[in-house]
Amino acid sequence: MNLHEYQSRDLLSKYNVNFPKGEVGSTSEEIYDIVKRFKGEVVVKAQIHSGGRGKAGGVKLCKTPEDAKKFADNLIGKKIVTNQTDSDGVIVEKLLVTELTEIKKEIYLSIIIDPDLEGPVMIASSEGGMEIEKIAEESPEKIMRIVFDPVLGLKPYQIRQITSSLGIPKKSVGQFYNLVSNLHKAFLDTDSTLIEINPLVLDEEENVVPLDCKINIDDDSQFRQKDIFKLRDKNQENPMETRAKDFDLAYVKLDKGNVGCLVNGAGLAMATMDVTTKSGCFPANFLDVGGSTDKDKIKEAFRILVSDEKVEYLLINLFAGIARADLIAEGVVEAAEETSFSLPIIVCMRGTNADIGFKILNDSKLDIHIAENLGHAAELLTSVSNGK
Repeated sequence: MNLHEYQSRDLLSKYNVNFPKGEVGSTSEEIYDIVKRFKGEVVVKAQIHSGGRGKAGGVKLCKTPEDAKKFADNLIGKKIVTNQTDSDGVIVEKLLVTELTEIKKEIYLSIIIDPDLEGPVMIASSEGGMEIEKIAEESPEKIMRIVFDPVLGLKPYQIRQITSSLGIPKKSVGQFYNLVSNLHKAFLDTDSTLIEINPLVLDEEENVVPLDCKINIDDDSQFRQKDIFKLRDKNQENPMETRAKDFDLAYVKLDKGNVGCLVNGAGLAMATMDVTTKSGCFPANFLDVGGSTDKDKIKEAFRILVSDEKVEYLLINLFAGIARADLIAEGVVEAAEETSFSLPIIVCMRGTNADIGFKILNDSKLDIHIAENLGHAAELLTSVSNGK
């Protein structure tokens, strides 16, 4: 789960991570009043679940309350498309106003879970700011990665390595050490998968000041992070993905594609997407209904897929191990009838009661194409997409 910047600031403030003064508003009038109270130049930032806001016009330095109000009028209720969103963009419902900080040096700092190392890694660069992705791509040597024990945290010599690499002045090392320690504790306590400070700056007096932050929380930690999950902003999520989460379905909508894929098992889902691409079509989604799926989950998964207007065909690839193929087939038929779905459906199904499942599908009035295996499914998909 992603948090907004203002939510991340509030959460980290509980761990003595101190940001410049800031307030959130959801109307242009509120933004005007906030800036008027601040009495000086401010930075106004769109609150969306995406990076790249600055380049997309979502961040502005405002000198007067009138400037901020005009900026808010043009942004609140509108959608922003960044290099990290899909082509539809995400809606802006709140703006964060922060005091202006005079910057002497910008730094990038984050803690992430590295899936390859199966543990936390601190990433740091002496060149933070909006160009960090470009730096990572063009000058990876400027980014350092420190692997550390999740329980023991960063050791003193590792922090010395980081401060030396980043060029932290001697007078600021103590502040930096405290910041890193506090971020590490917050990372563990909140089940974060990412805490990013970008930029972390040295101001004119060489104080260490975090200006922007981003936090992602492990979705599987909801049972023990109930208060944090109350902060979830469903308006920032793809509606179909949100709906899928509510039914415990692993669904990711892809930006392009015309084949809805309904699969159980993440590995099988990836293979199905590869086969779809090989057929000359493109998958519209990733969808894993799980190994122990039932008829109701199949029906909901089907409804989610067909609600995507780009979907022209369905490819169902299921292995009925714990689940029963006949119940899966019943779910497909019932959902198709309820949604009046009439487009071609390619089905590759193996396992418990597969023969009964195929009979249910063949006896229905749906445009069913039975595949003997995944390779045959690709051939059928090519055939139906070519109108044969």
